[in-house]
Amino acid sequence: MSKVDKLAVNTIRVLSAEAIQKANSGHPGLPLGAAPIGYTLWAKHLKHNPADPSWDNRDRFVLSAGHGSMLLYSLLHMFGYGVSMDDVKQFRQWGSKTPGHPEYRDTPGVEATSGPLGQGIAMAVGMAMAETHLAAEFNKSKFNIVDHYTYALTGDGCLQEGVSGEASSLAGTLKLGKLIVLYDKNDITIEGSIDVAFDEDVKKRYKAYGWQVLEVEDGNTDLKAISAAIEEAKAEKKKPSLIIIKTTIGYGCPAKEGTAACHGAPLGEENVVALKKALKWEYEEAFVVPKEVKKHVAELQEVYAQEQKQWTDLYAKYAKNYPELAEKYEAYKKPVDESKFDDDFYAFEDKAVATRVSSNDVLNRMAKFIPNLMGGSADLAPANNSQMADRAFFSADDRTGTNIHFGIREFAMAAICNGMALHGGIVPYCATFLVFSDYMKPAMRMSALMKLPVTYVLTHDSIGVGEDGPTHEPIEHLAALRGTPGINMWRTADARETAAAYSYAVNASCPNALALSRQNLPQLEGTGKKALKGAYVLRDTQGTPDVVLIATGSEVSLAVDAAEELKKQDIKARVVSMPCQELFDAQDAKYRKSVLPGDAPKVAIEAATSFGWAKYVGLDGGYVTIDHFGASAPGGTLFKEFGFTVGNVVKTVKSVLKK
Repeated sequence: MSKVDKLAVNTIRVLSAEAIQKANSGHPGLPLGAAPIGYTLWAKHLKHNPADPSWDNRDRFVLSAGHGSMLLYSLLHMFGYGVSMDDVKQFRQWGSKTPGHPEYRDTPGVEATSGPLGQGIAMAVGMAMAETHLAAEFNKSKFNIVDHYTYALTGDGCLQEGVSGEASSLAGTLKLGKLIVLYDKNDITIEGSIDVAFDEDVKKRYKAYGWQVLEVEDGNTDLKAISAAIEEAKAEKKKPSLIIIKTTIGYGCPAKEGTAACHGAPLGEENVVALKKALKWEYEEAFVVPKEVKKHVAELQEVYAQEQKQWTDLYAKYAKNYPELAEKYEAYKKPVDESKFDDDFYAFEDKAVATRVSSNDVLNRMAKFIPNLMGGSADLAPANNSQMADRAFFSADDRTGTNIHFGIREFAMAAICNGMALHGGIVPYCATFLVFSDYMKPAMRMSALMKLPVTYVLTHDSIGVGEDGPTHEPIEHLAALRGTPGINMWRTADARETAAAYSYAVNASCPNALALSRQNLPQLEGTGKKALKGAYVLRDTQGTPDVVLIATGSEVSLAVDAAEELKKQDIKARVVSMPCQELFDAQDAKYRKSVLPGDAPKVAIEAATSFGWAKYVGLDGGYVTIDHFGASAPGGTLFKEFGFTVGNVVKTVKSVLKK
């Protein structure tokens, strides 16, 4: 290790320890132990340019072990990413660029929000898939305009989480040779030594996944070995690589290194002093980057800028030689052309079909003008109709495919889609049954946190699932997703509402989930683009309505039928279709009141839990909902037995009007 390299590594260690101590909160163990890994990667291998953190052909780096965030912030500060020393000093404080765990969009150079362990690896898999597909789509001989690696830094905890195994298994199957995971193996988690719960042979496991596995025995001081391993990983083109790097948690802190005591708590003032002494740190002032390190990094910055310039020059020649491909490449980075969602897009045959079938129709319409639409299902494509016709499947043998076999890996599937969205150039979607959104919820939450336009296609949306029974019949799932900030939860009534949901989703700045029926639903007069307001009047009455029926999905047609029956009994009922509560809530007060007048009694009709509907129907409103699990029987039987009938809606309305 050269003198300046050693000094740079120790700068990362000391800065991290000082910031955590000042905040009196954080995780010093990983930054102290993994500083050599981070520095070696960033200084000697990572293709990046701090002056332009988002340039297209940069390597991606994901800190999967997000609790070690001060490692990343120290690197970002040291390498000139616009994270100032004041930002470092404000670690974990209100409004700072240095939150407790890395947050995408909040800090320049942070490629992904991380912290929930394991998801960073899965997002890195998605990034690597995106890079591989785009390279196959655009690269030409002597013009590799898409040519970069994806790195993830992980610890013991990430590899214990199931999602990392799901994603790693798929990465091996797909032979993602430009994915490199750096495993900071310090054998300690918050409860102590990992051998009490995690004594498996990770090396053998990853070899079984189809990965190249490399090892570095001394990750504390041997930067040459770390660098050589990364170089060897980069040379392997047909397998992803796991580099197991043995480190000591809390390295350099005599009283705490090698123990769980430094995992998630500040070292303490005395131990910070002891750390500096052990590292032979010569600077009395706190929060210092030595001038030698600054000079070294400044020289590296010139190299980084030159690398980007070389790519920019290459791309200019590419655009001259392949103008149509260059135009397509630029289009991949832009929003979908709104003019494509014209009247023809909303035109459907007037026959009853399940919205899962309508979804496939819409998906294939979009596939004709969104070439970078890419996604698939967790082994359920024939059931949830999520495959794009006339398109190949992405595989180890065909990188041009845009359909994806995710396998039965719902959690990893969603996190991988997050990674594809983060990478850019891809419009991602994934599909499963609504009931299995339980498996995906942590990744869906991350989609929302990062404001990623991932489309979740969630079919078999109610007790209409029927014979498969209560294990497969979602009850609480709509409410759970509606209760998640930043997700638009759609439940569409017919093909035109489904088209509206998709048209919104592919250009959104947030994730959108579409709940779609298994059973056939009629095409309703008056549906269409009005669904983009979240709720609208589908059927109205002469004069002021006596009652407002608010319904979603398969129950909208039930509400229409019930309104006709109420009309025969001289009760004027307005029918409101509410496919997306979040979009309706975002409308101005005037519009909301025009749809749901405050003085009219209201009844919510949805084959799901009543939870959450009170804000629309009020204390005196009525519910035709289901607050218990379903049963195994034909769907039609269940709707009848559980009260989703015209008769029960009429009965509920009359009881509300008597209040």
